[in-house]
Amino acid sequence: MNYPSVLIEEAVNELSKFPGIGKKSAMRMVLHLLKQQEQDVIKLGEAVIKLRTQIKYCKRCGNVSDADICNICNNPKRNHHNICLVEDLRDVIAIENTSQYNGTYHVLGGLISPVNGVGPDDLNIALLVERIKTEEITEIIMALSATMEGDTTVFYLSKKLKDLPVNISTISRGIAIGGELEYADEITLGRSIALRVPYSGH
Repeated sequence: MNYPSVLIEEAVNELSKFPGIGKKSAMRMVLHLLKQQEQDVIKLGEAVIKLRTQIKYCKRCGNVSDADICNICNNPKRNHHNICLVEDLRDVIAIENTSQYNGTYHVLGGLISPVNGVGPDDLNIALLVERIKTEEITEIIMALSATMEGDTTVFYLSKKLKDLPVNISTISRGIAIGGELEYADEITLGRSIALRVPYSGH
């Protein structure tokens, strides 16, 4: 693609690094930005910079937050005896949108995937174990995607936590096998949380 300006080319190259965004889509975004008021584009740039430099991660659950402890962990109305284990922020948002869960979360930050070089030590597991040992946790709900990586992670964690005084359950398989959690509709996802079942590693 030939560009009339080095500035446009640089912007297209940066935007095309986003998942699912090719050069043509990036070019449309650049042209859109050029049509906007300068102060609006500056505001966008400042928001992106603040996002990257000022965002925090909850010291208790690993969720993204504006403070050291996130709003969910800080909410006294939540059930702090239950932890819903998820892969990342997208899953927290998806489950929260169902309005079917009132406990807390623990964000792993990924799934075990030997193919992609992701092992247990790369995930937020040590903090989860510490929470179970120091807090009055009665149930861990494994709300991970029904994929090979998700099942591998659930199996590993079930073995890791089996000697700790906590019940382990998984969301019911209203979620399609091989399905990503964030793409499930809210009714199905909500029902899967509400109808969770005890986990069996057999």
